Amino acid sequence: MPDAPIAALPPTVAWHGDLDGHLQLLDQTSLPHDCAVLRLDTAAAVADAIRRLAVRGAPAIGVAAAYGLVLGVRAAAPPPGGFLAAVRAAAAALAAARPTAINLQWALDRCVAAAQAEPTLERLLAEARAIHEEDVAACRRIGEHGHHLVPPDGTVLTHCNTGRLATTGDGTALAVLFAAWRAGVRFRVLVGETRPLLQGARLTALELAAAGIPVQVACDGAVAGLVARGDVQLALVGADRVAQNGDFANKVGTYPIALACAAHSVPFFVAAPRSSFDPCLADGAAIPIEERDANEVLELGGRRLAVAGVAARNPAFDLTPGRLVRGFVTDRGLLLPPFPAAIKALCGSGR
Repeated sequence: MPDAPIAALPPTVAWHGDLDGHLQLLDQTSLPHDCAVLRLDTAAAVADAIRRLAVRGAPAIGVAAAYGLVLGVRAAAPPPGGFLAAVRAAAAALAAARPTAINLQWALDRCVAAAQAEPTLERLLAEARAIHEEDVAACRRIGEHGHHLVPPDGTVLTHCNTGRLATTGDGTALAVLFAAWRAGVRFRVLVGETRPLLQGARLTALELAAAGIPVQVACDGAVAGLVARGDVQLALVGADRVAQNGDFANKVGTYPIALACAAHSVPFFVAAPRSSFDPCLADGAAIPIEERDANEVLELGGRRLAVAGVAARNPAFDLTPGRLVRGFVTDRGLLLPPFPAAIKALCGSGR
């Protein structure tokens, strides 16, 4: 079956209609071979789509959850006095879908605050749309602030998916690469396959190939060796949550990349919007790390790989210390060490 061309794909997240509208999500579990669009009319359906990675990427799930909150409150049809209670209940259910990415809670907190200021469904929908529009703009600015980092005729290593499928704009780390390519810089990209769900092989390779950027997929276990051989000139990844000191959680497999880059003096940068920074955490020790279903590791295509009775560990993320990071590319500019002061200034700079 032919792969789905990225240019022909519908938006990752889209709201159709007004207060009586519905949410549409591109089902990323079917890519790259099939293009399926989910029509969602309930908050429970949105939470399920987030949980099973039909929509994924920290910024994208934040936008999807904001719209999901509108659906949940609309279905509850609360009386005027119970509006805020309905908002909080729906927000709590959506927030529980995936615990690591701070963008999810950040978007819901913004919507709850908006409802407190003006307890109407119209205000909730307006806030969701504002979050959506801001994400598109933030992605563009990340690209603008980071494209100068890309080495001409070099190889850039990235991990998981941080592009148009992970956001509602150009992406985070991939936005930097798209911006550099548009500016005339020519380079190659090495993509970790991202086991066990293969977001790098299925999604990132699709996006880069469609943009005409030379891309190769590498086994996750081979990446450190390729860095050691001098085959990588820049590593650029995304983040699901960043603590005040620069510690950050990202897709599992990021930490060994950072270690390899540190050992071999390869610049290691992180691209993330301000909404991915958690000003409440002094360091990464308190970042919740999601453990997913062991069958994602133990099965492939519905067929058991390991013998019966064998268990598995399946953390969806790992934690990388800020001391391994050369800098953060954000929608507000490039953050360089010392990170506590830089991140404090970032988080205090308003929306």
